[in-house]
Amino acid sequence: MQYRRSLAPGGCYFFTVVTNNRKKIFTNDRTVDVLREAFKQIKDKRPFEIDAMVVMPDHLHCIWSLPGNDADYSTRWRLIKTWFTKHCNEGLKNRSKQTVWQKRYWEHQIKDDKDYEQHVDYIHYNPVKHGYVTKPIDWPYSSLKGFVEKGVFPENWGAGYEVIVPDYIGNE
Repeated sequence: MQYRRSLAPGGCYFFTVVTNNRKKIFTNDRTVDVLREAFKQIKDKRPFEIDAMVVMPDHLHCIWSLPGNDADYSTRWRLIKTWFTKHCNEGLKNRSKQTVWQKRYWEHQIKDDKDYEQHVDYIHYNPVKHGYVTKPIDWPYSSLKGFVEKGVFPENWGAGYEVIVPDYIGNE
């Protein structure tokens, strides 16, 4: 069976990208800064918008919006992963394979506003779901602070209560 990806020029997509063998490499500002720079370098060459994002120790989730005439997120991911791998600390790489990332990633084309909102909620609540923090705002590698600054979410969003999203999100 051939794997088929959904491609829509100008589309909006949710992604899950996982490190090789779920190795926890995003545990400090230094490695997250290298990842940020990888995104910046590729966005400069192949523009896209990052609508929401969270970087967890062994994976990341994000929502991208692509330019109206472009559906090529696969090349962007290949370039981001390659740039990060070339610039990350050598100690992060698996000595036998020199692999930082799982080969594949998960993508889901966002269907409508409700689907978008549910995926944004999933992204921002992910650090609580995994037990790293009790309040989503406390996770340092998340776009939630930007949403709070814009007034989209209150600062205490997800604190002291569970944010419910459909079970299929994140397990798609």
